[in-house]
Amino acid sequence: MIQDLKEQYGNIFEEELINEIVQVGTFKEVPEGYKLIEIGEYLRGMPLLISGVIKILREDEDGDELLLYYLEKGDTCSMTMACCMGDAKSEIRAIAETDAKLIMVPIQKMEEWTTKYKSWRNFVFNSYHVRLNELLSTLDNIAFQKMDERLIGYLKEKARVNQDDIINNTHQEIAYDLHSSRVVISRLLKKLEEMGKIKLHRNYIKILDL
Repeated sequence: MIQDLKEQYGNIFEEELINEIVQVGTFKEVPEGYKLIEIGEYLRGMPLLISGVIKILREDEDGDELLLYYLEKGDTCSMTMACCMGDAKSEIRAIAETDAKLIMVPIQKMEEWTTKYKSWRNFVFNSYHVRLNELLSTLDNIAFQKMDERLIGYLKEKARVNQDDIINNTHQEIAYDLHSSRVVISRLLKKLEEMGKIKLHRNYIKILDL
């Protein structure tokens, strides 16, 4: 674990802080699809992502989901930090987009390290800044972009974080992530296929020229 941690965070955190993380953190390896955080849970730790991708989702009153952003290696979730520090229930759902490795940092250490280590304080503040910009981008997409533009952006981002031009999601799953309906997504995907942008297969979508 310590070698993975040093490779990912060695240029960010002091060696003393890395050693503390190793001592108190809980290392986890989770498979694709694993639910790390559920809405309404009290959180007792914050994830530091070593490898893989985690998607962060919100849910409306009807139980429909909306994809907020992805966490990639070297990231953490500022919304999780806020819940931990405030001893509040989680307002997000976190699901492994790919197989992932992470370290859960105990809540009681987060505030201590903010005072003790400048690198940790900068990491926390930067994480808030990055996540805020991603949330604003998501809001802009919903408010100002048409669904076909949002779908193209979604497929591009999905291919980027997975480093694969194959999208292994059903039309219904994509509809959930974009807070739309399967009928609308299927129609737009078919349109993209007719334009030569993608190729639809029975169980996956291949990106051609987005």
